[in-house]
Amino acid sequence: MIWFLAALAALIIGYFTYGKLVERIFGPIPARATPAIANPDGVDYVPLSNKKVYLIQLLNIAGLGPIFGPILGALYGPVAMLWIVLGCIFAGAVHDYFSGMLSVRNNGASVPTVVGQQLGNVAKQFMNLFAVVLLLLVGVVFVLGPAKLLANLMSIPVMAWVAIIFGYYIFATIVPVDKIIGRLYPFFGALLIFMSVGLLIGLMFSGKGFYSQGVDFTTNFHPDNLPLWPLLFITIACGAVSGFHATQSPLMARCMQNESSGRFIFYGAMIGEGVIALIWCTLGMSFYDSPEAMNATLAAGGPAGVVNEISTSLLGVVGGFLAVLGVIVLPITSGDTAFRSARLIIADFFKLPQQALPKRLLVAVPMFVIGYLVSTQDFNVIWRYFGWANQTTAMIMLWAAAAYLAKEGKFHWICTLPAVFMTAVTITYLANASIGFGLAMNIATPIGIGAAVAAFIAFSVRFLRKPSVSETPSV
Repeated sequence: MIWFLAALAALIIGYFTYGKLVERIFGPIPARATPAIANPDGVDYVPLSNKKVYLIQLLNIAGLGPIFGPILGALYGPVAMLWIVLGCIFAGAVHDYFSGMLSVRNNGASVPTVVGQQLGNVAKQFMNLFAVVLLLLVGVVFVLGPAKLLANLMSIPVMAWVAIIFGYYIFATIVPVDKIIGRLYPFFGALLIFMSVGLLIGLMFSGKGFYSQGVDFTTNFHPDNLPLWPLLFITIACGAVSGFHATQSPLMARCMQNESSGRFIFYGAMIGEGVIALIWCTLGMSFYDSPEAMNATLAAGGPAGVVNEISTSLLGVVGGFLAVLGVIVLPITSGDTAFRSARLIIADFFKLPQQALPKRLLVAVPMFVIGYLVSTQDFNVIWRYFGWANQTTAMIMLWAAAAYLAKEGKFHWICTLPAVFMTAVTITYLANASIGFGLAMNIATPIGIGAAVAAFIAFSVRFLRKPSVSETPSV
């Protein structure tokens, strides 16, 4: 248990130390009016309290990722905990803070606009397409995941639950943000925290020790001998670093009332998600006697089967039912905001005002039709594409944040270093994975590292190059 407490303490200390450094480098201006104060519209720009905004942000970003990802990552062993802690503090929370605060500074702009302002119009148009594709994948993944969990709890077919959840998504996507999200999601956020802590307490009193295979950070315990690099960094996304969050932060950037709240809302919510990921990673490595035992459950029922087995075993039938409901809330409350974000990005691109209901439906209905068609495909394939697209979005957003800091003459390395790392991860994965080019790892890794070096050189030339004498304006 000492290792869990040490990791938990590291996340909390990271919020109060590194989070404070990140905040100081950005430089929030408390007197500056936020989008919710300057341009309230009663639909998407609605002032909410810090407590509500934090809990909504936590639910928005914490879909299946901080549960399914850490469960799959637990197969690799305790090294998964290192990635959750270090990735969350130095990459994920930094990414979330800048994706939120740069949106605040640009009237609640969506991630393509933020990226375009920092990296140029080509990057903006690429992100317009890429972000919508990612959000559709997220929405579909966050339909199928809870649908399977609900089908395990009740004798209703999976596709019937898919239709029910899609119906809710359509409704939640088009109504004003304060009607459902603002009223119910803070309660759901509290339920999420309560049930995660409840499962941890259940483990403590179950008679099972923490980390059944021991704590060895140098060994890859994966029963199928899958490589740590780069798969661990794709598998555990939410809870460490996730580009999906860049699409969600603008939603709360349009609701927060003061720039000084940014560290609590954006950096802090990511730390909260890191704690959830740490708990589920610990449950996966502790509940089962070996990675092979958990892998057998995964083979039979996937991550949803692991969630159901752990919850009912540790908390009993009633407690397990409530715990599974808490897990179901996560993807549903992220899926609807994923589609909401996609609606806003599409509306921004086509310059369609969203105050009128018919115009919201004009964007939402075709989007949901496409989403439903995608949901009929193989879940495992969709999840792999989601994992790569998710981390690629994070990489692009980190480069955009690094460019902003460089142009402002501020300490850009807090974003540049994680951007370089994530570039190597995503390009290596694309080169090696079956959904990409299928190259051998000894070829894919140099390609990934080479791409990261090339990206840093391009960044340096464009944003760090000192002007020559001929370029210096005369007095």
